[in-house]
Amino acid sequence: MKILLAEDDPNLGLLLQEYLIAKGYEVELARDGNEGMDLFLKYSFDFCILDVMMPKKDGFALAKEIRLNNEEVPLIFLTAKSMQEDTLRGFNAGADDYITKPFSMEELLMRIKAIMKRAGKSEAKDLSQPFNIGTYEFNPENHELSWDGSKQKLTTKESGLLNLFCQNKNKPISRSYALKLIWGDDSYFNARSMDVYITKLRKHLKNDTSIQILNLHGEGFKLIC
Repeated sequence: MKILLAEDDPNLGLLLQEYLIAKGYEVELARDGNEGMDLFLKYSFDFCILDVMMPKKDGFALAKEIRLNNEEVPLIFLTAKSMQEDTLRGFNAGADDYITKPFSMEELLMRIKAIMKRAGKSEAKDLSQPFNIGTYEFNPENHELSWDGSKQKLTTKESGLLNLFCQNKNKPISRSYALKLIWGDDSYFNARSMDVYITKLRKHLKNDTSIQILNLHGEGFKLIC
């Protein structure tokens, strides 16, 4: 499934693109509305994610142009605004959904899947396969951690963090990246919350002493196993 992502914030754009690619989607990233339309005319897309506030051509104008060329492709608007008139304007422009920043990547993914299901279209192949972590097995699809015949059900946040660590075994992960990916923003309070969940993950993995979740000073974390 191929997605057009139009987002002028370079950090958020790359973060969204990397996340969706990791989930099995093809993603073309546009930095403004004009580039977004150029890409839409160049490729065949199954889904569009459009930021509202973009230079050269905003998301509303881009959506209207897309709708002139394709009346059926699903559209989601991303916006920092939450005013009712902006929401109505988005739906009038042909949007299927509207998500306000900050948001979690998981929420966006669930909205994409829900829209595709309603449209009767096939989704991307789920790349959330089980991981081996030392003597543990982690299944991100059902949030389950197994060890020596016993199973531990993880919370959504625990599972999201562990999935991120497993996809980047023995590689550093920045604190800001993890926060934006799972919590939606890297505020102080979310950072404190993430520290609590990492402590919980260490307890879940304590039966195998070869596994470590390291704090990297000034950088972030690393899963070693």
